[in-house]
Amino acid sequence: MSRYHRSVEHQPPTDKEGSCEPIFVTRPSLPPLTDLIPYLEEIWSSRVLTNGGKFHAELEKALSEKFGTGPVALVNNATIGLILALKALNVSGEVITTPYSFVATSHALLWNGLTPVFVDIDANTLNIDPARIEEAITANTTAILAVHCYGRACDVDAIQEIADRHNLRVIYDAAHAFGTTCHCGSVLNHGDLSILSFHATKIFNTFEGGAIVCKNQAMKDQIDLLKNFGFQSETSVAEVGINGKMNEFSAAIGILQLQNFNKLLEKRKQISDYYEERLTGISGITCLNSAKFGPINYSYFPVLIDENYKMSRDELYERLKSRGVYARRYFYPLLSDLPIYQKLNGGSSKNLLQARKSSNSILCLPMGSDIRSDELERVLAAIEGI
Repeated sequence: MSRYHRSVEHQPPTDKEGSCEPIFVTRPSLPPLTDLIPYLEEIWSSRVLTNGGKFHAELEKALSEKFGTGPVALVNNATIGLILALKALNVSGEVITTPYSFVATSHALLWNGLTPVFVDIDANTLNIDPARIEEAITANTTAILAVHCYGRACDVDAIQEIADRHNLRVIYDAAHAFGTTCHCGSVLNHGDLSILSFHATKIFNTFEGGAIVCKNQAMKDQIDLLKNFGFQSETSVAEVGINGKMNEFSAAIGILQLQNFNKLLEKRKQISDYYEERLTGISGITCLNSAKFGPINYSYFPVLIDENYKMSRDELYERLKSRGVYARRYFYPLLSDLPIYQKLNGGSSKNLLQARKSSNSILCLPMGSDIRSDELERVLAAIEGI
């Protein structure tokens, strides 16, 4: 039996007023502070804080080797990574994308002067539905921006087949997909570019940060140019670039995080398995981390709450919050329902039925490699009605 058993040896810690400590939807994993000290000492000694220092180069190489992909370009966050990727690929006009994602996905399109065209999602994976992509293609379509939601791979073969027939670029928002595999290895090998997030809430974090996984060195060189203002030399600026560089401190954190990643992943799997064991069979709750929906990386623990549960999704959300459990409705509302996007193509209810259904019933429960058994019991007690 998992160490996350029903019996709780210790009472939950409380604050000074006696209420339980809050449990948030994610809890950042951190390396031992003592392991970081030598890296800090080297940074202080060298005074190389950014602009592609030693640790920056070391982390890029280590990530490329781990993923078994082409070169990796580090960036200061995934939103900048998305903006840079679209710029580097010279994407124009309309881009077909999902309404079921974090707002950075569609914001990156607007930052590049592009028009998002939202299409519906698959009922099982909650990723963009390839069957809906083709019917949305017009003469102005130049790319597909898909999202590996909750770390589950998109139907990469179907998406690429459509892209090849219509001469479209494929960019993957892989913010959730660190360590995600598909039928042929790392999912990051697919598409023209994949963008990872290393934000504090992600399964692998560098406090803030991200990366763009490239097919070849020429593309990495182009992204490196764009993320450093477009400088080719001290006096030559070849592109309209931006400041998208990762600093040495974040890179050092990433090197340490990578060393412990497999152990942390196993702990997250144990937590996910225990959640599923306890929640499977409760009427009205569907656990999306179930193996029947395909491989996952345990970055989140999403569940769907339907009409057969004893209360609505929002009522459960409020019930959990009243007990200090801060689950999140990832992703609610749909991007297409935000005022700035409502007038765009594909945003009508009739076109996004599955996305809207999922958005109105999704709840991500607290997840982290060091969540305690007593915290899990608090979450489960609220759901089970104890």
